[in-house]
Amino acid sequence: MPNNQVMLRSPTAGRSPSHRRIIINGDDFGFSSGVNQAIIKAHEQGVLTSTSLMVTGEAAQEAIALARTHPNLGVGLHLVLVCGRAVLPPDQIPHLVDSKGNFSESPLQAGLRYQFHSATREELRHEIRAQLAKFCESGLSLSHVDGHLHLHAHPVILNILVELAQEFDIRVIRLPSEELAMTLKLDRRGLLNKLVWSGVFGGLRRYGEGLLTSQGISFAQRVYGLLQTGNMTEEYLLGLIPQIRADLVEIYSHPTIVNIGEPLNGSLGAGETELAALLSEQVRQVLASNGFELTNYMKASGC
Repeated sequence: MPNNQVMLRSPTAGRSPSHRRIIINGDDFGFSSGVNQAIIKAHEQGVLTSTSLMVTGEAAQEAIALARTHPNLGVGLHLVLVCGRAVLPPDQIPHLVDSKGNFSESPLQAGLRYQFHSATREELRHEIRAQLAKFCESGLSLSHVDGHLHLHAHPVILNILVELAQEFDIRVIRLPSEELAMTLKLDRRGLLNKLVWSGVFGGLRRYGEGLLTSQGISFAQRVYGLLQTGNMTEEYLLGLIPQIRADLVEIYSHPTIVNIGEPLNGSLGAGETELAALLSEQVRQVLASNGFELTNYMKASGC
């Protein structure tokens, strides 16, 4: 584990093209059949190398079946503790979900409750363990852990993941980390949100780095996608990739194929635009010209 950690966070000094690695991840695997189709298409025909599974998603079983037939696709857990459904029944986690087993639709409300409502702590631990156990039941190897709307970076939740890391062989956890100035240079839309998110998640990153490092759990040097969520377009990626100065990088997005009657995991058309970016030959070429080797967390950590 410590050796894997060093490899994933190697310094940029002495960088050579052959040692630059990039994970291209699709979030929300299992959310719907349209999301599943998009992720597999981007993996087969594009640059996507990794995905994160929502174990309680409407199409989770389809996603698991697809993952089994695509062994080069790294699959991690997309921990859902907001805007989604729990694994455990409501009577076991009454402070986390409503009577139908659904979490709060507000990340802010959920985050404050998890921080200041003591009754939620033990229930969170049980639900997180249940989601990890459900992932294990799939028979898939756990590539990494991240979270829906990044709630996994919340200090209470991150500490629970660290406590469970040995039991479930959690080797890598996503810690969002991207340069605000770089993003604003490429796209200034949503300026206020970007300023707020950069400040909040910058603090969470610093906390997470110390915690994960102390426990020998790995994380990428840079993780791009938070500040540009819903707008990880071909144009944005072509501008971003040449400016990246890290050696182990994750870029994530939310590709979707819109099927009539299915729920959307973002605004109408955004997921299809992000899918087009992952299928872009120009994006593949700019990755190669900047010395990036496409990989996933399992390969990057030597598993």
